[in-house]
Amino acid sequence: MKVTIKNDERGLLFKDGNYVKCLKPGKYSLNPFVKYTVAIADVNKVFETAGKNLNIYLEDQELLKELSIVDVQDYELAIHFEDGKLSEVLKSGKYAFWKVLKKHEFSTIDTRNPEVRDIDASIYKSPKLSGVVGYFEVESHEKGILYYDNTVQKTLEPGRYFFWKSPVHTAVKKIDLRQQQLDMTGQEIMTEDKITLRLNFVCHYKITEPLKVIEIKSFEEQLYIVLQLILREYVGGMKLDDLLAKKQEIGNYVLEKLKEKSNSYGVEFLFAGVKDVVLPGEIKDILNTVLIAEKKAQANVITRREEVASTRSLLNTAKLMEENQTLYRLKELEFLEKICEKIGNVSLTGGGSLLEQLNTLLSNKAVDKQCKV
Repeated sequence: MKVTIKNDERGLLFKDGNYVKCLKPGKYSLNPFVKYTVAIADVNKVFETAGKNLNIYLEDQELLKELSIVDVQDYELAIHFEDGKLSEVLKSGKYAFWKVLKKHEFSTIDTRNPEVRDIDASIYKSPKLSGVVGYFEVESHEKGILYYDNTVQKTLEPGRYFFWKSPVHTAVKKIDLRQQQLDMTGQEIMTEDKITLRLNFVCHYKITEPLKVIEIKSFEEQLYIVLQLILREYVGGMKLDDLLAKKQEIGNYVLEKLKEKSNSYGVEFLFAGVKDVVLPGEIKDILNTVLIAEKKAQANVITRREEVASTRSLLNTAKLMEENQTLYRLKELEFLEKICEKIGNVSLTGGGSLLEQLNTLLSNKAVDKQCKV
């Protein structure tokens, strides 16, 4: 039997089904009385074992010189490069590749450490690795907490992080570092004078230490309780009138108290203030009544003040007229001018001064266009 092996081929010679040796390119004549078989292998492809265990072939030292062997453990991945170019990803197993016409290189990854390191981004971002690589993104306003098997590893700055898919469970918890708002709505609190009112309160804060935040169960609920207790302490020690008069000071007091607890919670408190003070209906009616009474009293005071000023002005005018006859005459003419604006003709007879007669005329309320006294 004659066999021809081409330059891009190798022959695997078997005798009675058992591997004998590798045949290089050339022509071979085989004894026809012996049960020989030859499996032709294409050296451009992966080494095929023809259904036999790879270790059988590896005992042939001449064949071994023409093969690149990689043994991938259960916890590993091997990135296969052909002539420096990414070819594929190899999972657990032993692989053989012909190195006759191509150069084979392997980068072995220990997936027990899932974070992708020391590999060019063009490689791990390749679609060929999509089945073995995942990623997490941390936005510019966030920080990430990296977990391996529910154990904290480190803090991640903003960016995209790639991880090998492995037996180690990988997770990233994101913490928002932007300014946040805590609202307390309809909080019922009793003042020192036993009046129950409701407060709407607001607090602004920013997280500064993410690792402390994740150590606190129900973080926002605990902040809410702290805020609630501080408000009760402050409002409970004040009477209603003082509270309403110093409403703006509540926020300053609460903010100072919250800042004392900043380190414990890993946050920075920025602002605190009262949005609304809601009073019971009957208290609101009483305050409205008091307010109306105060405004009426203020109006009466103003009215009396104006009346006194008017009387004083009249008195001063009368004294001046008594002392100055010219001024008295001018006042007569002023009265006459006002009367003439309303009637056509005025005739004055009899005794008395002009001013006295005009006063008499006005007191009689003459309405005709010609009036005689």
